[in-house]
Amino acid sequence: MVHSMTAFARVESTGSYGTLSWELRSVNHRYLEPHLRLPEAFRDLEGSVREALRQALARGKVECTLRLAEEGSGKTLQIDRERAAQVVAAAEAVAALIQQPAALNPLEVLAWPGVLVADAADPQALNAAALALFAQALDELKNGREREGAALAALLEERLAAITKEVDNLRELIPQMLATQRQKIVDRCSELQVELDPQRLEQELVMLAQKSDVAEELDRLSTHVREVRRVLKAGGAAGRRLDFLMQELNREANTLGSKAFDTRSTQAAVNLKVLIEQMREQVQNIE
Repeated sequence: MVHSMTAFARVESTGSYGTLSWELRSVNHRYLEPHLRLPEAFRDLEGSVREALRQALARGKVECTLRLAEEGSGKTLQIDRERAAQVVAAAEAVAALIQQPAALNPLEVLAWPGVLVADAADPQALNAAALALFAQALDELKNGREREGAALAALLEERLAAITKEVDNLRELIPQMLATQRQKIVDRCSELQVELDPQRLEQELVMLAQKSDVAEELDRLSTHVREVRRVLKAGGAAGRRLDFLMQELNREANTLGSKAFDTRSTQAAVNLKVLIEQMREQVQNIE
């Protein structure tokens, strides 16, 4: 089964530490491109998160946001005196360089990162909880990409069936179109009261048939349709291969249009190009 690159997942868990939540957003991209937004206390998780994404996903721009709403009730604030002393010493050293320095505000010292601390949960336990929760979020994201991938595959199958129908109809119409073209030549010569050499007429029709022979293009269109179906059935990271096949389908449709000598074959070529373009747009979202 193929997977889409577009999905969203959000999970959260609550414990003595407060509420942890992950939000994962995934959109289409040529490669796998993670963007992590982690609180400072969780920076050590970045490597593990990136590796988990690399193992689970092949392509897509993935935004991962972790939030922690700490439980404040029952906690006491504490001062990291060593950290505060370092901040004060640094402030006094800067003040010595100024002629009339402002008085040092204790609240500014408390606001410095790491000076004022609360009773915190075990950092290792908190990291483990965040990683376990991320695994749940990643599973939810993968499930969302799988569901949308199934919907995209169904849309592609509808277009493939329509392409097959256009190709089959055109195969059946070619003898009729050649007969129509022959009759047009005969009627035109009759209108102009020109004596028609039957042998010359047949030669011209043979040349027209050779120039307008699209059997090879129709065969290749059918072959490409079968290959697209095979790739969809095989699943995995199929987006790049499907994109290549869209280019090949479009190439055959263009050649078909250039060889058209009847309004019906011209319309068939246009219909094919519309269907292929619709498929190409959907393929851009497949992993």
